[in-house]
Amino acid sequence: MKAVLFNIHDLVLLFTVFQCLLFALFLVTLKRGKRKTHLLLAAFLLSQAAIPLDNLINFGEMFRSTALSFSPNLFYSFGLAYWVEAPLLLFYIRSLIYKDYQFRRYDLLFLLPFVAYSIYFANTWWLEEELVKIAALQGDTIANTPFEERAIHFFREAFRVACGVLCLIELNNYQKQLKQQVAETESVDLTWLKALVVGFLIVRVVAVLTALAIISAYELGVYIDHEFLGLSSNYAVLLMISGLIFFSAGYSTIFRGIDSKLTPAATKEKPKIDLRQVDKITRYMRLNKPYLNHLLTLENLANQLDIPPRVLSHIINHHFNKNFFEFINHYRIEESKLLLESESNRRATMLDIMDSAGFNSKATFNTFFKKLTEKTPTQYRKDYWE
Repeated sequence: MKAVLFNIHDLVLLFTVFQCLLFALFLVTLKRGKRKTHLLLAAFLLSQAAIPLDNLINFGEMFRSTALSFSPNLFYSFGLAYWVEAPLLLFYIRSLIYKDYQFRRYDLLFLLPFVAYSIYFANTWWLEEELVKIAALQGDTIANTPFEERAIHFFREAFRVACGVLCLIELNNYQKQLKQQVAETESVDLTWLKALVVGFLIVRVVAVLTALAIISAYELGVYIDHEFLGLSSNYAVLLMISGLIFFSAGYSTIFRGIDSKLTPAATKEKPKIDLRQVDKITRYMRLNKPYLNHLLTLENLANQLDIPPRVLSHIINHHFNKNFFEFINHYRIEESKLLLESESNRRATMLDIMDSAGFNSKATFNTFFKKLTEKTPTQYRKDYWE
């Protein structure tokens, strides 16, 4: 009973597997929130559980012998998860930021490398005779790996990096489009999600370097410590998964999705601006003051005006020359100026003024006020009453 079954590196992989499986089970059974988003995250976590399991079976001394006693097919098979984890993270992020996200045909392109490699893997491993597999495993070392396998390994890691870059592009586009559809952005904190995406991207870049180090060591004769790079990635993945579980559980339910149909890429046709609609919008904003609602969105306002959201967005962008965020907060600043000029508000706090004008963020209030009046709210009130 005193024999050491696992080293610390094995324990890191085991803990990663355990975390991923446990949280994936939780997500599958979770009934509140966005079901599609939960299932995509669960699928991503399952792929992340398969990857350390693949490492344990192929390189862990105890696991290797146990797996061989069950079936040689267990070897390398879990490595198929490398080909799907990156697309799954991309799909998860898209489902998080677009409330109307639906799978499209071009999304299947991201799964083509997985399908192609699965066919190749089936022909070169699963369909081989068992004795051939056992003989191959007995002489299996990184040094004996054919160059063809090294090239596929490198392509796989480069593909994962490309998906990571696409994740960042999606998040940057989301930040740009958010102000086209909401008037209050402070509740949407992208820092955690960007940090996680960048973290996974760094891990994948390290994997590319590891693949290059292996090629350098065994094809070119220039040794680079690829084992250290690989072990570092295992520890980093554990941290990334822990962060993903913590932040996705705490923030994804309040994540404000946007309508992809209102993004510039989806609005190629430019409807003509109806001046009657412009007049309707102007009068409604002046008389009904919908901007006093802290949670006003483009869709909310469009419903109130009985104007299609896409048409309203086009009018705001091309007639008023503002995005929705600027359009609404411009009215809020005008309202706050009236409040500051009111005798009854001379002793009111700036938080009271801000709240009464429809602002939900002190930072946005101060920034916009200074931008439009070239004074802080406090200085504006002081100059007005002197």
